[in-house]
Amino acid sequence: MGTQDFVILTGMIIKAEPLGEYDRRVVILTKERGKISAFAKGSRRPGNRLMAPTNPFSFGQFKLYAGRSSYNMLDADISNYFEELRQDYSGAYYGMYFLEICDYYTRENNDETGMLKLLYQSLRALASQSFENRLVRYVFEIKAIVLNGEFPGIMQMDKLLESTAYAIDYIVKTPVEKLFSFQVKPGVLRELGIFSGNLCRRVMDKNFKSLEILENIE
Repeated sequence: MGTQDFVILTGMIIKAEPLGEYDRRVVILTKERGKISAFAKGSRRPGNRLMAPTNPFSFGQFKLYAGRSSYNMLDADISNYFEELRQDYSGAYYGMYFLEICDYYTRENNDETGMLKLLYQSLRALASQSFENRLVRYVFEIKAIVLNGEFPGIMQMDKLLESTAYAIDYIVKTPVEKLFSFQVKPGVLRELGIFSGNLCRRVMDKNFKSLEILENIE
C-alpha cells in the first residue's frame, strides 16, 4: 500500500456496531467526504488504542486506509468525546437521536459540512446544560431540514405566536455557529415543539429508535 492510500479526515462517529469477535464497523460523518463507513480491526479488544475513539460522539481526526471498496481505521486523534453526554441519561438519548438523523440524511461524497457543524454545536449545547434539551432538539430538527433543502416555510395552517414565528425565522437564517444564543418562554417552546414535530412527520419517512425512548422518558 502506498502513502497516497492513507487519508486523514475530520469528523464524528455517528454509528458503531460489533463485527466478529473483536472488530467494529463505524459510520463517520466527515467534513471532507460526507458519510463514510470504516472497519476498526481489534477495536473491541481491551486496551486497544481504537476502543474509545470508535464510540459514538467521538469527534476528531481519523487516519484511514482507503481500500477499493471500504475504509479501514488505522488511528484516531479525538479532540472531544462528549463525556458529559455519556453521564447524562436524557442528554445521551437526545444526542443519539441527533446521530440517527445525521445517519438518515447524509450521503457519501456529499458536502455535509453544514450537518457536521450542526451536529457538533447541538451536542455542545446539550452538554453545556445552559439550554433546555427540548429547545436544542427543536432547533436541531428545524435546522437539519433547512440544511437539506426541505424546509417549506411557515404554512398558513401553522397558527403561531409572533415570538414563535420570530424564533423559527432566526433558526432558518442564522449560521450554525451562532444558532444557540437564545432562550424562549414556555409557551414558545411548546409551539416550537408542535411545529417541529409536524414538520418532521411531513418530511422524514422514518421512525427513530432513540426518539421513541425519549418520548417515553420525558
